[in-house]
Amino acid sequence: MRTTLIRSATALVALSAMMAGCGGSDAGPAAPQQKPAMLAAVVGSFGLTTDATFYTIDTGAGLVFKIRRFDDGASTRSAGDIASMVYNGVQYQDPSRGTQVNSGFDFLYTGVSAVTVTAESIGHDYVKVTVKGGNLTHYYIAKRGDPKIYMGTYFTTEPSTLNLVRFIARIPINALPFSPQPSDLRGTTGTVESGDIFSLPNGETRSKHYSNMRLKDWKYIGATSNTAGVWIVRDNQEGGSGGPFYRSLLNQATSTNQEITYIVNYGEAQTEAYRFNRLNAYTMVFNDGTPPGAVDTSFFGSLDLLGYVGPAGRGAVAGGGITGRNTTHAYTVGFSNAGAQYWTDVDPVDGHFSSTGMLPGDYTMKVYKNELEVDTRSVKVTAGATTPFAPFAIAADPSAAPPLWRIGDFDGSPAEFLNGAKLTTMHPSDPRMSSWLTGDYTIGSSTPAQFPAYQWKSVNGFVTIKFNLRKSQIAPLTLRAGITTAFAGGRPKAQINGWVSPNPAASAQPNSRTLTVGTYRGNNTMYSFNIPASELVVGENVAYLSVISGSSGTTFLSPGYAVDAVDLIRTP
Repeated sequence: MRTTLIRSATALVALSAMMAGCGGSDAGPAAPQQKPAMLAAVVGSFGLTTDATFYTIDTGAGLVFKIRRFDDGASTRSAGDIASMVYNGVQYQDPSRGTQVNSGFDFLYTGVSAVTVTAESIGHDYVKVTVKGGNLTHYYIAKRGDPKIYMGTYFTTEPSTLNLVRFIARIPINALPFSPQPSDLRGTTGTVESGDIFSLPNGETRSKHYSNMRLKDWKYIGATSNTAGVWIVRDNQEGGSGGPFYRSLLNQATSTNQEITYIVNYGEAQTEAYRFNRLNAYTMVFNDGTPPGAVDTSFFGSLDLLGYVGPAGRGAVAGGGITGRNTTHAYTVGFSNAGAQYWTDVDPVDGHFSSTGMLPGDYTMKVYKNELEVDTRSVKVTAGATTPFAPFAIAADPSAAPPLWRIGDFDGSPAEFLNGAKLTTMHPSDPRMSSWLTGDYTIGSSTPAQFPAYQWKSVNGFVTIKFNLRKSQIAPLTLRAGITTAFAGGRPKAQINGWVSPNPAASAQPNSRTLTVGTYRGNNTMYSFNIPASELVVGENVAYLSVISGSSGTTFLSPGYAVDAVDLIRTP
């Protein structure tokens, strides 16, 4: 049994400021096919009440929720959890489990089970509940007349029991039956991998991992019924890690629950260190099932929240234009340092960009062609000011080198290759995938859709490329193989005709699963193999790419990598 120390207090706090606007795209997942019907709101009186077990908050807008004050001894519940969420008379909380951070506030840090829970009314319009467990503080906030649970999570060190920070809403499946298919586990009969990837009787795969989207592409997640929807709307993710293209689980539907999961940071496929000392804000929205719009959190400035920084303490960057772009691709500018991350889209017409609401500091600024870094610079952000950035040309796009031939394009994604459109929503073994064993790839007649997006040492670890050279092309050449991530130290080794390349070193990549859990995102790496002219012939030449690694594994958990592009250029 996990033990919990509880303290409660009521205080009045009055401070004034304003919250910076959220960054990132407002795009979100498609609405469910079911058309929700309207229900009349069950309106009560706004306010906070306290009893021996719960803090009860009535939003005055049809939503009444309860926060557990005491540890009741159950391993699936903790003090500080949401224990009840009743909206328009319907219960949206599984009574056997908590809606909570990680697996409960008394299980965040090794050896720390004490939790404090306090509640206070702030003026006439707000209620704030503060939960503290170890070095993490979590807030639940209600606003008069608003059917939302506003939340913020602040931590100074990473919770050590799970080495992640996530918030999970656990909602009875009968209350919200509709959610994304790739993460709907109902009807599955077995596991495919690691106890978290499942299969239907026909072999199709389902997993919470396959609910993922690129972070820059979504603003809300949720589930619905015919009459209601519950959503989590994210902030600008400045305190997260992984950047604009990071993918992680969002939803999971089981036979008992919808689990709507908001990831602050996560251990899987991470490419950078976690960030601390930031107020990570997100909001649970209850409505009629209509996808939610932007959430206004400007009132946070009056609530005395740890880590809150208002607009006066923030700055911006404005770029005059980026040239040298390939207009068939979208471009993103990302900003990062040890304390924060931001990103913004580049205008497709003239290449200008702007990023607002940034914390002061020195940032690394990266320009991405789709998901491939093609330029890196530095920029300083000052509170209350906009830093101008003069127009510049992209300096490091590998596609700028004229190729003798190229398979795909260097853009940080394997989407154009065989099975590329399915990589993020199903397991590589799924019967909807085409066979990973491909025939010879012939330059001039084959297409990228015939080249495997992934290669594994024990699945398809040997790929053959045939190409012709004219006499004028016999010269020192370089075969380049770009990858977006690798698993278990996998990397390509080249052979051209009888010439065999040295073994290249493994690249720095995430140390978790990637290729099988719906993400190809890692650290883009270019492998270059310099071929002596003496090893080339006029007419047909044959190149082989094989997977090497010092690690072992079987089938789709053997060493492997995701392909970005492969080409042949004159040796620089």
